[in-house]
Amino acid sequence: MSGIDLKSSAFGDRSLLPRRYALEGENVSPPLNWSGAPDDAAELVLLCEDPDAPSGTFVHWIVVGIDPHSEGMPAGGDPPGGTQLVNGFGLHGWGGPHPPPGDEAHRYVFRLYALSEPCVLSDSPSAEEVHRSVAEREIASGDLVGLYHR
Repeated sequence: MSGIDLKSSAFGDRSLLPRRYALEGENVSPPLNWSGAPDDAAELVLLCEDPDAPSGTFVHWIVVGIDPHSEGMPAGGDPPGGTQLVNGFGLHGWGGPHPPPGDEAHRYVFRLYALSEPCVLSDSPSAEEVHRSVAEREIASGDLVGLYHR
């Protein structure tokens, strides 16, 4: 399986996410750029999850139907062609990091999947539902991990 190179001009892999992108900051989605999606991909799906949340994996962002020929999006921008689903805060779109005060830095895993056919998800899927839905359709993926603590 090939890999997608997923990057952000706002933070490096396994480095701190700037406060601007956190819930307590401006709560705007970070800029993302990617390359390496297969030409035959039907769509891209973006998931951002916090596996370190006290109550279990917390969904911060799910976007389906992203144009497979796109190469990124600016901070606070809409993913090209994508539909933003409901996050763990109960809102459509990006919900920035907001770990409990005093916790060690949580990991915010951004994963971009290239799929052979579109996936069908409810409007408010769990991270596990996303993983199950993309598993049989995934032809490439890439991830980027940001860290955040309060």
